[in-house]
Amino acid sequence: MKIRTITTGFNAELPLDRNNMQQLVVATLRIREMFERDGFVVQTVRMATQPWEQYSPHVERLGEAAVEMEKLLHPEGIDYFSLGATHKAHHVPGLYDIIKSTRTAFVTAAVSHNRRLDRRCALQSARLIKRLSRIGGDGFANLRFAAGFNILPGTPFFPAAFHRGPPAFALGLENSDLVYEAFSGAADLEQAGIRLEDGMNRECRVLEKKARAAAARLNLEYGGIDVSIAPSVKRHQSVAFAFEQLGLGRFGEPGTLCIAELITDVLGRLKVKTCGYRGLMLPVLEDFGLARRNREGHLDVTSLLAYSAVCGTGLDTIPLSGRVSERALHALLLDIAALSNRLNKPLSARLMPIPGKKTGDLTEFSFPYFANTCIMSL
Repeated sequence: MKIRTITTGFNAELPLDRNNMQQLVVATLRIREMFERDGFVVQTVRMATQPWEQYSPHVERLGEAAVEMEKLLHPEGIDYFSLGATHKAHHVPGLYDIIKSTRTAFVTAAVSHNRRLDRRCALQSARLIKRLSRIGGDGFANLRFAAGFNILPGTPFFPAAFHRGPPAFALGLENSDLVYEAFSGAADLEQAGIRLEDGMNRECRVLEKKARAAAARLNLEYGGIDVSIAPSVKRHQSVAFAFEQLGLGRFGEPGTLCIAELITDVLGRLKVKTCGYRGLMLPVLEDFGLARRNREGHLDVTSLLAYSAVCGTGLDTIPLSGRVSERALHALLLDIAALSNRLNKPLSARLMPIPGKKTGDLTEFSFPYFANTCIMSL
């Protein structure tokens, strides 16, 4: 298991309070050092603000602030930062310039909030996804934008992260290896669940003890652990291949939904302070097995959305044809909103149309956290 992110949330203001931000950067890096000193792998450290419209009512000023934040945070060792979400549809188009003018800023559009759908925001988000796909010509810019649905504050995972309250940090994990280990050799589903629960509790309690000690030492609040099962591009840590250890078939075949629900049930019983999604992440481009099964034709967007009904975090890093229409993207966002509102669960959508690619073509990303796969059809 790795720590995918240590994310510190804070309340930004304009003009930027550089001294306050610098202190939080130092604290975040010290937390990283504490975990690494004890042998944990920390992949990234990140920072997230409150929803940006609370401190910058004009998207034009936000663009300038984003560039300034990046110049302050990235050279000091902060890998990525989130500006939270916009809750106003007419602000969504302005997010294009923020992503185009930065390399490490993430933003979200709140399509559903408090179980209420903003249809105009869904439409503007679909249009933005198409525009962003043309930056650089490879579709990669959409990695830093998501449509959000009933997202709660305090999740450490991007792009959806945003903050509320006093400065605090939370942990996001890369832990699909624990699922693979628990399911390998399990006699049945019941034993698989018991093994996973024991393993997750054991590992997360160690993390929580260290996190609470760090919080006390640095006078920061500890927000908890997003215990969501996050996947890996390594074959024997793949969440998809972990499912297949239980003998119900390949990922995407009958039985997948049952196993997804089993995992979510386990996560809800863990004896640590949790935050964020607390679900199963199925980002097609971020898991070796998901990428493989997609190439083999075992996955489609509809089935992935169905799994989100019992477990997940929505549709994440979904490679789509560059020809996909705004209408189709808009319709898909409305479907996700319906599911999120009906079940009252946080979901997000990170959709990645790739110019010049059509359904069935292979992606060609060189990003170390991606496993290339074929373009999916809507």
